[in-house]
Amino acid sequence: MSLLLDFIDLRGTARDVLLGLAPLAAIGLIFGLRAKLPRERLLALARGAVLVFAGLVLFLQGVKTGFLPTGELLGKALGTPERAVWLAPVGFALGLAVTVAEPAVRILGDQVERATRGSIRRKVIIAALCLGVALAVGLGMGRMLLGLPIHFITVPGYLLALVMLPFCDRVFAPIAFDSSTVATGPLVVSFISAVALGAAEAMDHTDPLLDGFGLVAVVALVPVLCVMAAGVVHTLKTRRTS
Repeated sequence: MSLLLDFIDLRGTARDVLLGLAPLAAIGLIFGLRAKLPRERLLALARGAVLVFAGLVLFLQGVKTGFLPTGELLGKALGTPERAVWLAPVGFALGLAVTVAEPAVRILGDQVERATRGSIRRKVIIAALCLGVALAVGLGMGRMLLGLPIHFITVPGYLLALVMLPFCDRVFAPIAFDSSTVATGPLVVSFISAVALGAAEAMDHTDPLLDGFGLVAVVALVPVLCVMAAGVVHTLKTRRTS
């Protein structure tokens, strides 16, 4: 009953969303009027703003009352000595599941397929991002378990991305770097970060500040490499057919 009451109390979340969304809607309306957009377009903007407001309020309230506390409890349960060995496999599974549910991943896949007129399928981008985030979360959890500094992963990772650039299809390269932002969407940041912080608090040899944070940086890196790897494969296939 307490959880239900906490969820129903939307005042704080609604205020925060309104403060963030109102300037965007106002700027869109002002420039729409200056550009003399049709009335139907302005009404569509207003309807979209209302729907986005309602959706963000419900989503953020669900994150605050459900995802964050649940993720933290799950991380604390996994951080116990007898379960710590499961951190990386469970992290891989969670990363895969969360990315499949991430709306921005599907939006990026649709945009890429439309922009390339179907030459790059949305399922290729979605599969690369899902695999990349899953590997990143598993790698980040393993880093926490082994006590490795974050630069042991990020520095070689970005160097590898630079090495792959000349061999990657030039269309895939900018998509790969955009995908890092898409991969670190609200679902990944809210749930996976909460799991990492909970696990870091439960483990004896870890510091929540040093080991709990930094997972999002790894999640931003590995999908870039996965999408670029798909670009390298695409380049090889193109050369064979030509």
